[in-house]
Amino acid sequence: MTTTLFEWRAPGPYRVAFSTRVGGASEGQFASLNLGIKTDDEASRVLENRRRLAEAIGADPRSARMAMQVHGAVVAEAEPGDILETPRTWEPCDGLWSDRPGQAMLLLTADCLPVALARTSGSPRLALLHVGWRGVLAGILEAGVAALAPGSVAAAIGPGIGSCCYEVGEEVAGPFRARFGDDVLEGGRLDLRLAAERALRTAGCRDVEQVDLCTFCEEGLFFSHRRDRGRTGRQGVMGYVAR
Repeated sequence: MTTTLFEWRAPGPYRVAFSTRVGGASEGQFASLNLGIKTDDEASRVLENRRRLAEAIGADPRSARMAMQVHGAVVAEAEPGDILETPRTWEPCDGLWSDRPGQAMLLLTADCLPVALARTSGSPRLALLHVGWRGVLAGILEAGVAALAPGSVAAAIGPGIGSCCYEVGEEVAGPFRARFGDDVLEGGRLDLRLAAERALRTAGCRDVEQVDLCTFCEEGLFFSHRRDRGRTGRQGVMGYVAR
């Protein structure tokens, strides 16, 4: 089965892809392109899935970098790693950036938004972000744009949970309403995608593209932590500055 990806044609020498659950080696609730090792999936299958994703975009998995994602606002420079090595402890952060040609990065999601940022003026630099509601309020998007300064920045927001399916309590709704406006909430459902786009534009990002697909709704394409009540796989975003 062919690995299904959504590639972002970023302006510049970049390769960036948002993965789906299609085209991997995993089975059952993890079928089939599960990239998350901290699940009940077999590690050997997860590593094979990571290899397939890297191969699909011409990346070297043996030097690629991941992160210990903590729903914060830290964006760190990506040093060489190895996403096929396990067990492996990664640096706690929710964003990675690199201007080193060929240095691939991979971040995982299962309802949160995967976001890619590319510098479009000056020397090439790419950042990948894991963006949930906590990260938005903590400032992960602004930190990502700042990591690419100085220069113009383009952004792509990948598949994540849509406002159709993302019901939240007032403890979440209140801060979003106050910061981004009443229209990011509708009947107790949060439009995380709209809030993220507004945060990016406020930070100076003029070009923001979207993969407007809901991970909760599209069960055949995506894993969803909320839909599957935590027992699910992970898709993600992978990218690098091309040589």
